[in-house]
Amino acid sequence: MRRANTDQSNLASSEEPGNNLGRTLMLQRRMSLTRWFMLIGMSLTIGTLGGLVFHWLTMPLAWMIGAMVFTTVAALMGAPVRGSRRLRSFMVPVLGIMLGSAFTPETLGQVDLWVPSILVMLIFVAVVIGCVGAFLYKIMDFGPVSAYFSATPGGLATMAIIGTDWGGDERRIGLVHSVRILLTVLIIPLYFRIFEGYIPGGLESLGSLTNLQIRDGLILIACALGFPLFKFLNFPSAQILGPMVLSAIVHLMGITEAKPPVELVNLAQLVIGTGIGARFAGVSIFRLFKVMMAAAASTIFMVALAAACASGLSHLTGLPFHAIWLAFAPGGVAEMTLISLSMGIDVAFVSTHHVIRVTFMVIAAPYVFLILQKYWSISEDQTKHGL
Repeated sequence: MRRANTDQSNLASSEEPGNNLGRTLMLQRRMSLTRWFMLIGMSLTIGTLGGLVFHWLTMPLAWMIGAMVFTTVAALMGAPVRGSRRLRSFMVPVLGIMLGSAFTPETLGQVDLWVPSILVMLIFVAVVIGCVGAFLYKIMDFGPVSAYFSATPGGLATMAIIGTDWGGDERRIGLVHSVRILLTVLIIPLYFRIFEGYIPGGLESLGSLTNLQIRDGLILIACALGFPLFKFLNFPSAQILGPMVLSAIVHLMGITEAKPPVELVNLAQLVIGTGIGARFAGVSIFRLFKVMMAAAASTIFMVALAAACASGLSHLTGLPFHAIWLAFAPGGVAEMTLISLSMGIDVAFVSTHHVIRVTFMVIAAPYVFLILQKYWSISEDQTKHGL
């Protein structure tokens, strides 16, 4: 009798609304997680197809650019492609470790030669912000806040967040930066491939997983701890900067000469390229045509101005034109340094310039905006937001 009462009470409790709600929420989470895995798997499959095609065509950075192109086309056609921040957070440190491995004792002897190009780069960034910001505000009818933070060549996520906090249009800012990175990553490698007959091969120096010694592998894995360390210290671009600094230290000290295996670097390319393309999911070309054309025009201006500056600076300093162009190009740190590696251009030179640029932008851009806001009372009508 007692057992029957117990069974009945258990049955009753299991049918309580709270338990049913808990089961429903748990089921929804499982379904949501399953859908997430399916979308990520589908997106990476599309990216892999693009990588294979571009690899077959012997295009530069085949796995990143192929994945980016195929995923972008799929996104604009309405496919529910997705990028994964979790996967990117694992892959970007791999690139940071790879970049740090390019720093050698011989590199330190050349750092003083980079000072003129770094100073010119910072002037270049200021000119770009002024010109592109004025173009977006005066001609393309962007709000002043959105125009300013859309014109800053670096820190997509950071600029979008800060710009939104101060009244800018988050989607407009994010879209302009996404188009900037997409076009920069396309234009420069394709220029070298089409006009200079470049044939990929720079990644061959990385070696393979089959040749990596256990001791070296553990040292490289330990370098990844730079990510949480630099994140705790609130450094910008902690994902790539932290591992890069630790990797540079162990390589400069001669603790190891190992580099991340090419298999991991290609996988990182695939994840990053797919993520760039997935940013265009849900974007209507017809509805956002004006914004995308504004982004494309400003990006072409930035890339062309970077090439002009690189040409002049190369004549004055004797530094290679290709290295300076990549160092000034308005792409992401990971993307530009991957291009430099694939083309056999000084990775340490290019990555150092881009890290300084992004750090400068993250620190200086908000303070400069505060000064502009103080003297000109900059504000934006948020009722006009919503693309």
